[in-house]
Amino acid sequence: MRQLHPASSAGVPWWRDAVIYQIYPRSWADADGDGIGDLPGITSRLEHLRDLGVDAVWLSPFYRSPQRDAGYDVSDHRDVDPLFGTLADADALIGRAHELALRIIVDIVPNHSSSDHPWFQEALAAGPGSPERERYVFRDGLGEDGSQPPTDWLANFGGGAWTRITEPDGTPGQWYLHLFDPTQPDLNWDNSEVRADFETTLRFWLDRGVDGFRVDVAHGLVKDPTFPSFDKHPGGLMEVTHAAPYWDQDGVHEIYRSWRTLLDSYGAPERIMCAEAWVAPADRLARYVREDEYHQAFNFDFLETPWQAEPLRAVIERSLASNDSVGAPATWVLSNHDVLRHASRFGLPVGAPRPNGIGAGDPQPDAELGLRRARAATTLMLALPGGAYVYQGEELGLPEHTSLPADARQDPTFARTGGAELGRDGCRVPIAWTKGGASLGFNDTGAAWLPQPTSYADLAVDVQTGVEGSTLELYRSLLALRRERRLGLAALAEVDGLGEGVLGYLATAPDGTRTLVVANLSSTPSALPAGAQVLVASGELVDGQVPADTCVWAQVD
Repeated sequence: MRQLHPASSAGVPWWRDAVIYQIYPRSWADADGDGIGDLPGITSRLEHLRDLGVDAVWLSPFYRSPQRDAGYDVSDHRDVDPLFGTLADADALIGRAHELALRIIVDIVPNHSSSDHPWFQEALAAGPGSPERERYVFRDGLGEDGSQPPTDWLANFGGGAWTRITEPDGTPGQWYLHLFDPTQPDLNWDNSEVRADFETTLRFWLDRGVDGFRVDVAHGLVKDPTFPSFDKHPGGLMEVTHAAPYWDQDGVHEIYRSWRTLLDSYGAPERIMCAEAWVAPADRLARYVREDEYHQAFNFDFLETPWQAEPLRAVIERSLASNDSVGAPATWVLSNHDVLRHASRFGLPVGAPRPNGIGAGDPQPDAELGLRRARAATTLMLALPGGAYVYQGEELGLPEHTSLPADARQDPTFARTGGAELGRDGCRVPIAWTKGGASLGFNDTGAAWLPQPTSYADLAVDVQTGVEGSTLELYRSLLALRRERRLGLAALAEVDGLGEGVLGYLATAPDGTRTLVVANLSSTPSALPAGAQVLVASGELVDGQVPADTCVWAQVD
């Protein structure tokens, strides 16, 4: 047995072992029946999360926005878009969540704004070199007439990362940077006004009672001031390395240290920040969670690891070691609003390319295999020390919608790439509350901003509630046992000798409670050690053995 991670003390802050549930507001519950989820809808369904057993809720953006990127193009961070309700609705949601002992985390989008933001409209109306343009990243073009973009950088939603404007006098003018869609101009974080405005935004929501922030594109914000040429990875893949002159630049850490000071000034209980930082290698990511910066950073290495024993073993060990080096907990995640749902992802052949969307004409996931592996992967994840995030609907085993028609797709990636990349709509479909009724209980009218697949009906909350062996009841059992046995604070040791393709860990809680975790990723059943008493299993055992694609927690003396 090999020790991988020491135990935490039982009295550590809440966030170090919290399980946080992501709500994508458009798709969770729709109170007014217009086909788009809203804040009153969320409030009406919060008891589901209390009963599930999570500690906090992260809400994707609900701010004022033209909704060209489903709210990640913000025109006013300090107001609620009428699509989702009002500030009073936000206050009511926060209050009700706190009554149910649920904390609220809200999204902040600091890398860019909407092109409809008043600041950007002022920048367009002002001239080159004006204070208004200094809030964004404007540059003169290359060539004698300035008709070539300032750099060869590419946007992550397809195409170039620069767009040329027409100046107020009607002449071709400067170019502005947008690492995503042209309607999402990058802010200039060397500008003191930008920094001050975001601190005002943080205080605005903290004063309304939120418990923290998930920070979008946390590895962005600061760009190499020399604006060098950069040959993007073949195939247009998003880079995750410091080598990219617009990702993971050292200057971001000064910004986050100032934010941490602000959050800490609010006292107990601690308000937190979680970084969406696509950063490699692991030691670079660990820099974001040093004691004076972020509290958490998503572990995307874990999310992207294929369903194979050795890669999973390696990423778990590497993640724990890198975070332990700075005294931070790991933050595990398997699904979110930007990636294929893991119930479908694990149904694709191991080693196959992972698209950002699946269409009806593409190779289809094996739904049964995918769900079995997804349940096992979640059971493994929730046994690991640190925090964890759960994406809405994964507790129901919802798959990706893989047959969305082209005219229903709304992700800007689909349009920007001419359909070459399908985009992320398939993981954002409204979830199912009831087997019958309009929109499967999403609302009372039957309207839905994205159509739901027929498979969702048999996975609805009312179908699975109280049904032994259902995915919903599995999640409830896992979360209750995780809290009871303090697995998020446990020491973790690797257990050898369980067989090739089998992962084994011994989690020892601060009070000495010992939980054996066995995940069988091989094709043959694996026997549990003598005396192990099964507490929960992601699938049925066969003659007392752990079958393929199954994970078990067991009590051991």
